[in-house]
Amino acid sequence: MMPDCYRLVGPLLRSLDPERAHSVTLAALRAGIVPRPAAFEHPALEVALWGRVFRNPVGLAAGFDKNAEVPDAMLALGFGFVEVGTVTLRPQSGNPRPRVFRLPGDRAMINRLGFNSDGLERVAERLSARTIGPRPDARPIGVNVAPNRDSADPVADCAALVARMAPLADYLVVNVSSPNTPGLRALQGDAALPGLLAAVVAARDSAPVQPPLLVKVAPDIDATGLQVVADAALAAGLDGLIATNTTVARPSSLTDDRRREDGGLSGVPLFARSTAVLADLYRLTRGRLPLIGVGGIASGADAYAKVRAGASLVQLYTALVYQGPALVQRIKRDLVARLRADGFSRLQDAVGADIG
Repeated sequence: MMPDCYRLVGPLLRSLDPERAHSVTLAALRAGIVPRPAAFEHPALEVALWGRVFRNPVGLAAGFDKNAEVPDAMLALGFGFVEVGTVTLRPQSGNPRPRVFRLPGDRAMINRLGFNSDGLERVAERLSARTIGPRPDARPIGVNVAPNRDSADPVADCAALVARMAPLADYLVVNVSSPNTPGLRALQGDAALPGLLAAVVAARDSAPVQPPLLVKVAPDIDATGLQVVADAALAAGLDGLIATNTTVARPSSLTDDRRREDGGLSGVPLFARSTAVLADLYRLTRGRLPLIGVGGIASGADAYAKVRAGASLVQLYTALVYQGPALVQRIKRDLVARLRADGFSRLQDAVGADIG
């Protein structure tokens, strides 16, 4: 088995400012100098969804590769799929720095990046370049999109992004749940959500290629709001939901002084709430809508809990900061062991197993 080089490199990266460390990581991935772990795949982990086969259910969440710079390098680390973005229609720099904060004692992070993005056309160019010549890996790549901070018409922004990205994505995600763009979360409400979904579904349906279309929701929605999301998603004919984004809540368990920073909290403290929202959406949609579970996954046990709560696929990001890319292989191995222990021959049989 290949040694885990992140045991040496991780502390060095974490000694840098978080955004600087992220830039260094992206540069290393672009240069191809990040060691690839020994691959572990198992037939029990294959997931057939939306007419696609996911070799394994462990995906990279949006936020890591905002501008589609290294999707294939991340797939080579063992992810079953990668989601790039969030991509905005026009380039924007995001919020002032500092805007990313580690909470190491809590295995968490807070960010208020505010959708720093190279913009639609630059990201589309990079994704288009991937389709020239043989694909290094046919694993799915999703594209996460959202309106610009200063957008005069956020719904029109989202529709334009969906239409342009549809031929370049294996699935599309409309992000209406980041806490770092003023007014964005209002698009999840009953006054705005049906109209938004109608617009983006129409944009997808009019594209030359029609990939699955999902919406990413916040963990801070109450029961009434979750019912609105579930009903609107089913009525609009969405292909799935992602639960959840980061939270503006600050659990009492947090110990780091940086817990007082504004922004979205991710990592271990988000796990319980995001999983509860996931389970509620599975109940509310009666299992008719595929769900991607994200929020606080730091182990195989966490990933399996998301599956049993209703997730057909899972995603992670923050845990990579603390554990490195070898975590992906560990999660996959542990998932197989847990499936066997519970008598499941494949992961899809375990989806929603804890939901009565």
